[in-house]
Amino acid sequence: MTAQRVDIAGTRIDTRRKVTFTFDGKTHSGYAGDTLASALLANGYKRLARSFKYGRPRGILGAGAEEPNALVQMEEGAHTVPNIKATQAELYDGLKAATTSGWPSLDFDLKATLGKASRFMPAGFYSKTFKWPRKFWPAYEAVIRKFAGFGSAPTEADPDHYDHLYHHVDVLIVGGGACGLLAALQAGQAGLKTVLVDEQSELGGWLLSDPSASIDGRNSDAFLRSVRATLDKLPNVTCLSRTTAFGLYQDNLVLAVELMQDHLPIGARDPLLPRQRQHKIRARHIVLATGAIERPLVFGNNDLPGVMTVSAGQTFLKRYGVRVGQEVVVTGTSDMIYDCANGLAAAGAKVHVVDPRPQGIARRLEANVTVHQGFAVGEAVGRNEVKAAKLVKLHPQKDEAVGSGPTLRCDALLSSGGLSPTVHLFCHDGRRPIWDETVAAFVVPKAGREGIACAGSVTGAFGLEEALKQTTEAMREVLKTLGAKAQLNAPRCNTAPVQAPRHMYRVPDGKPEGVGAKAFVDYQNDVTAADIELSIRENWQHIEHVKRFTALGFGTDQGKLSNVNGFVITARALKRPVSEVSTTTYRPAYTPVSLGALAGTMEGDTFDPVRTTAIHASHAARKAELEPVGNWMRPWYFPKKGEDMHAAVARECRAARTGVAVMDASTLGKIQIDGPDAREFLNRVYANAWSQLAPGKCRYGLMLDENGMVMDDGVTACISDTRFYMTTTTGGAAKVLNWLERWHQTEWPELRVWMSSVTDHWSTVALVGPKSREVLSRLCQDIDLSPESFKFMDWRAGTVAGLPCRVFRISFSGEVSYELNVESGYGQALWEAVMAAGADFDITPYGTETMHVLRAEKGFIIVGQDTDGSMTPHDLAMGWAVSTKKKYSFLGQRSLSRSDTTRVDRKQLVGLMPEDPATVLAEGAQVIEDPNALNQLPAPMLGHVTSSYHSPELGRSIAMAVVRGGAKR
Repeated sequence: MTAQRVDIAGTRIDTRRKVTFTFDGKTHSGYAGDTLASALLANGYKRLARSFKYGRPRGILGAGAEEPNALVQMEEGAHTVPNIKATQAELYDGLKAATTSGWPSLDFDLKATLGKASRFMPAGFYSKTFKWPRKFWPAYEAVIRKFAGFGSAPTEADPDHYDHLYHHVDVLIVGGGACGLLAALQAGQAGLKTVLVDEQSELGGWLLSDPSASIDGRNSDAFLRSVRATLDKLPNVTCLSRTTAFGLYQDNLVLAVELMQDHLPIGARDPLLPRQRQHKIRARHIVLATGAIERPLVFGNNDLPGVMTVSAGQTFLKRYGVRVGQEVVVTGTSDMIYDCANGLAAAGAKVHVVDPRPQGIARRLEANVTVHQGFAVGEAVGRNEVKAAKLVKLHPQKDEAVGSGPTLRCDALLSSGGLSPTVHLFCHDGRRPIWDETVAAFVVPKAGREGIACAGSVTGAFGLEEALKQTTEAMREVLKTLGAKAQLNAPRCNTAPVQAPRHMYRVPDGKPEGVGAKAFVDYQNDVTAADIELSIRENWQHIEHVKRFTALGFGTDQGKLSNVNGFVITARALKRPVSEVSTTTYRPAYTPVSLGALAGTMEGDTFDPVRTTAIHASHAARKAELEPVGNWMRPWYFPKKGEDMHAAVARECRAARTGVAVMDASTLGKIQIDGPDAREFLNRVYANAWSQLAPGKCRYGLMLDENGMVMDDGVTACISDTRFYMTTTTGGAAKVLNWLERWHQTEWPELRVWMSSVTDHWSTVALVGPKSREVLSRLCQDIDLSPESFKFMDWRAGTVAGLPCRVFRISFSGEVSYELNVESGYGQALWEAVMAAGADFDITPYGTETMHVLRAEKGFIIVGQDTDGSMTPHDLAMGWAVSTKKKYSFLGQRSLSRSDTTRVDRKQLVGLMPEDPATVLAEGAQVIEDPNALNQLPAPMLGHVTSSYHSPELGRSIAMAVVRGGAKR
């Protein structure tokens, strides 16, 4: 391919502004308005990639989002972005880009040597070959991963930021071509709040590549300038260029990503603005004016560099001033080929038009255009780039070759197999488009559907005047639905006479499929027509199965060029109508979207906020090591100088057992339950009874799911006959509240009860140890703390350290313990007061690790650690916490009597004493009956270790485990 910059009128580049860029380490120049692809073509680049499977050389094929080959690595370091399509990357001064395929290099790709054995690597090769010997898979995987993929993900933190913007509009128009602009003009002038989004850097769509088009007596440029000027004056219309609508969801929600600064040099980007913005647009009515993408013909060696679509050749010429070759073959099924041929010829190229239709063309052609009527390109010739095109003679009516034709020398070969409407957004709800045989395309209904109108080429209206007329008809219905009034008239266009197209997909070459040169359908995944036929022979009957067997339509382009050809070839192989075979599923995103744009501001602490208690500053001052528990950061242990975790935990445990220790328990979930039916509600959600719990008393409860399995536990206090204070596990607070609300709202709405989350309302300080009563007595004078008056599982309201406080006499350590609850804002003051009062007793703060050891020494469970969703209360030896005498059954009660839950050989909780007291078993370690069973694979397992620690009190290791039939062992 001998591409060259040419000076023609009407291009969109600014030749007065030269731009310097670097590609693969070499410096080149282009112009403002270029894409990286147009600049590379103008600088003589032909090969830009290697194919995924065979390592075949590949060049630029398309001119936009449909491009499957020219994927580049943009920029370096923290700013690097992989797999950007060169056809969509706007050129800017200082841009750095590199190829993403070819190993060890683009010029010498090891896969290319493997590709010579491609006959032994058909579709299904990997899944059939690399599954044995099984032990070799790690080696296979390493090599396959080396070959797989294209670009490299950044290894440094992203220095840019992103955000989201929400819109509520009357009309959203997707697509900024002639039809989209007309729809925006008509909606805006009717007074409707309107947003128009388009993926390109400027509005205009195909008109930017066809400046000679005439609308109401104006050429493309004049029409675009007029419409843009009018839209800019309408305050109710917003036009967003560089904005791709990538997903359409329920209730007319469209997600779109705007590339706000990707087109600017890195040093010129405003740090106060986001690099990209995701727009979340809720529209009363959506207008899809998404246009169509030209698909190539399928013929031998159609992947050689220099082979591209006709629309790409015309776009590079008319929009960017790049003539893609000196000797060009243009072939296709419609009159589009003549528009492109004339443009290339006028720019100085020698052009051969290969028209498969037997009839002549009724339009004027440039002098250096030669027409070969009734022929098609059967094979492109060349090794690393196209050098010639071999023609075949076609039957006038049948889709078959009847003879050979001449071989035409060329350095560029452009093909057009027709237009494929961009139906993706319309089909994001799972529906399929409609096959229209008259236009040989899958289209959407001209009538759209409720809340969504369709305009222009996406409906199969491919002619400009026809498309604008259909758009006007669609907009009349939109305005009528929204109650707006306006007189709408369709523009008139001057169009040349059009000859009917000859529908063609796989060019017949007179050879059985798979014989001769490879004919590619999907360029990015090296899927050939022969691969598709092979999948049918292997009995893959559904198009979704064909896709997965061959990888048709996978990859970054999602089959925008290949899918329709693949569907038709599949239908013919199955001998079924194309409408019956239909399409694969269209899913978001339409084009790749950066993770940054999806996340927006929801990153770091704004994505997953770190919750700390009101006492956190005191923990930090004491150099506590922290660990995440749910969303909370809790003190893990409090090391003194020179202590590791084990030493610190041993010291903390001894203090709790022999003196006094203190822990921040504020993270426990807290739910206030109010109402005259609160007791009955608790009876239903807990396994034990609550009818007789008196005010001032507390009770431990187990909460079960419908299957009878323990899902949470905690202590609930009776504040009054109509108010209870429930505590849950730290990580289960939100889940439990949702669970309670679900059952109240859906099953028991008659119960007069209300739940409120009060986790953040209270700070809790647990004062633990034999000397805890003495310390508390220094701070509290209005509560009788004697064991006879203030018994275990009682609570009292009083004053502690001058603060109103609820004092609970409960324990998770087995020692005398008081949990002091004050309003959250007073938590740190209470903590420091307790520390000061206990100073004479060498009061010791402790964290979650010590808490775990203390409770394990007593055999107390932690839900989620010693349970896994398959443990009943009886499996945990906690049948004492189940009451079957309640009038109304509790959640999970019936499931406890199932045959499976009453089996004696279920996994049950047991305590373990390792034979070696110095060995702390690994949590999760499997328990087996016989060590000799390890010779069997897999070895029969009895259960696993759930908790395991070194006990300072016992001076040895201890553990808890769930073991099959453990209650009888």
